[in-house]
Amino acid sequence: MPVREPDARRGAKFPLGVALPVLLLLTWLFRHGRVGPLDFWWGMATIVALGVGLGFVSDRSFLTRLRADGRAATGRKAAFGFASAIVLYGVFAAGRLAALRLFPFAASGIASVYGLKTGVGLARLITLLSLIIGPGEELFWRGFLQDGLMARFGRWPGFALTAVAYSLVHVATGNIMLVLAAGVCGVFWGWLYLARRSPLLNAVSHATWDIMAFVLWPL
Repeated sequence: MPVREPDARRGAKFPLGVALPVLLLLTWLFRHGRVGPLDFWWGMATIVALGVGLGFVSDRSFLTRLRADGRAATGRKAAFGFASAIVLYGVFAAGRLAALRLFPFAASGIASVYGLKTGVGLARLITLLSLIIGPGEELFWRGFLQDGLMARFGRWPGFALTAVAYSLVHVATGNIMLVLAAGVCGVFWGWLYLARRSPLLNAVSHATWDIMAFVLWPL
């Protein structure tokens, strides 16, 4: 799969400010567990959809890049995304065992994350994770934000800035385990995008991992 290099000319015009309201809304959601009448899962789906929509409106190349990505080696990208999700799940399974041994707060932190599922129907959870939240997060965080930051500041600075921002919006929870998990995910999916530059691959990876970790085999 050929890797597309960042477009420095587009980077100078990248609408960085568009991401700010999405980051603020995500921070609010992680702090309060809801946005207005929307519970956490509906809130996350709505904010992610908003972020993707703003990306389409503000960056004319966004949709073009997605279409091009979807026309090239889709089967290989989907397979690679699925395999990467399994690898990431393995990293988390090992990390959970280590965290429970090393940190006295780990068990309560992990339980708090899974407490977000309480009272949420399984069908709704699977639908939102697989069709909106998982793919949408990758379209916004990596396909739009990281791609634009890489074009504007360079490959590695763009990767680092996105990974840091992805972790920081989770700080509002006060849950150290969730922040650490977000850090691992941000670095993993950020590196995956840095290496392959495929929103489709990342979307498959994120959605698959979400279903594995939150539905099939909770950690």
